[in-house]
Amino acid sequence: MREILFGYKLDPTTWAYISALMMIGIYFKFRRFWSVRNLDLVGLICFSPGLLLIYHGLPMQHASDPLAAARGAESVQAGYVWLFAVSGFFLIRLLLDPVMVRRPQLEPNLSASGLTFTGAALLVFLMANVITSPKERLEYELAKQEAPSAPSPGYEWFYKFAGFANEAMVSAAPDAAQPETHRQALILAATTRAAAILAYLVIVAGMVWLGYRHFDNIHTGVAAATLYLLTFYTSQLTSQIDHVVPAALLVWMLAAYRLPLFSGVLLGLAAGLIYYPLFLLPLWCSFYWRRGLVRFVCGVLLALALLAASLALHWQDFGAFLTQVARMVGWRNPLGIEASGFWKYYDPSYRIPVLALFVAICAGMAIWPAQKNLGTLLSCSATVMLATQFWHAHQGGLCMAWYLPLLILTIFRPNLEDRVAISAVRPGWWRRKKA
Repeated sequence: MREILFGYKLDPTTWAYISALMMIGIYFKFRRFWSVRNLDLVGLICFSPGLLLIYHGLPMQHASDPLAAARGAESVQAGYVWLFAVSGFFLIRLLLDPVMVRRPQLEPNLSASGLTFTGAALLVFLMANVITSPKERLEYELAKQEAPSAPSPGYEWFYKFAGFANEAMVSAAPDAAQPETHRQALILAATTRAAAILAYLVIVAGMVWLGYRHFDNIHTGVAAATLYLLTFYTSQLTSQIDHVVPAALLVWMLAAYRLPLFSGVLLGLAAGLIYYPLFLLPLWCSFYWRRGLVRFVCGVLLALALLAASLALHWQDFGAFLTQVARMVGWRNPLGIEASGFWKYYDPSYRIPVLALFVAICAGMAIWPAQKNLGTLLSCSATVMLATQFWHAHQGGLCMAWYLPLLILTIFRPNLEDRVAISAVRPGWWRRKKA
């Protein structure tokens, strides 16, 4: 009975077709064929071939046959190039989003109750995917690859915790000679999977809350969350803690934008864990410039200080502590790291102009658009996190959860020109006391 009811397997290629057909059937606007929504939908579907090329090419790279290994390397390289091409399209799309003033509300083709049921069912199956950890996923093939020689910038313990999920996926069968070691491995695996499940629940809740509270339409929030669960990426990199946990923090950072201190704490935590959200600071400081800037900056510094203090509890040696803090905030040469993924196949010196352009985009977010609202804050945050993939040294292009929920919310967002800091954020207590 267990094999009949629960022993199902779904090939990644099959799910790529099924998810694409469901996305088209639920969200494609057949009566407005030449709409931006349809173009965005096609773009989201176009991520699937790149992920499939990497999935099918990774096992072949280590084959004993040199010809098969060469074909595998070509497939992986083509997959990363494909992902970069689609990401480049969405980067331009997000940069143009602030000038798209006309944003008609395009309801999904499915009713609100049907869409809610579909989203809940997808969430249940996704959680089951995390618990069972099947080998028919891209993340299983990635976990078998060699770890990078230099650790990624960010919080050391967080990356160690995220590594437990990869170790659990490729762990061997139980060893009767070392039952205690096997028991500890099971506990770590259960902990990482529970963290991944909780993070997905937080992301979905945050997207629904944004639709209900800030888009004034809970149906839009449910539609955005369901589309996120439908994307091929979520089925293939489900248990990646270093992807999904920062995504949950970034989604709720936007959901709580009316509370600068709380948003600052969430941004500080995300930046301390994976470093890259630090580049959101010019954009968010510009948004809170007229009201809430001090509270926001204090929140960011408080979160970073708490993470640094936790490192001090473990590293008693002051030199080692400073090394870990420098790693947490990314204080190192980003070009002196052995690259994997896209940049493994190309001259690393080409990353220099890419990195320079990225820094220019982040700095430019402080002055453009001049009048920032929740809509521009959402789209520009997605732009920054998407742009990090172009120079990210370790598997750049695959950390899609860092920007995918924000990108989907941008696709669904209405016109939010009235949601500016001066009207949406309450004055600080010192100003209220003076008044």
